[in-house]
Amino acid sequence: MARTLNTPRPVRVHWGEGLPAQVDGEPVEAMRESWLVEDRWWEQKPLRRRYWELLGARGRNLIVFHDLCTGDWFLQGH
Repeated sequence: MARTLNTPRPVRVHWGEGLPAQVDGEPVEAMRESWLVEDRWWEQKPLRRRYWELLGARGRNLIVFHDLCTGDWFLQGH
């Protein structure tokens, strides 16, 4: 059976002072990088996401994104 690799999964993100403060209850220690992706603007459902590369309190590298079209948050790659 085939499966999609790196499928994003929904997460709860609590916002702090200008950046995510917690991801699914895990405190964020540091932000490494943030970037904006805007694509498929010519289609009926464009893609607009703000990505954050974060360091979690357990030492994990967390990449989350905020879907700017729906308002939902996702964890990428875990």
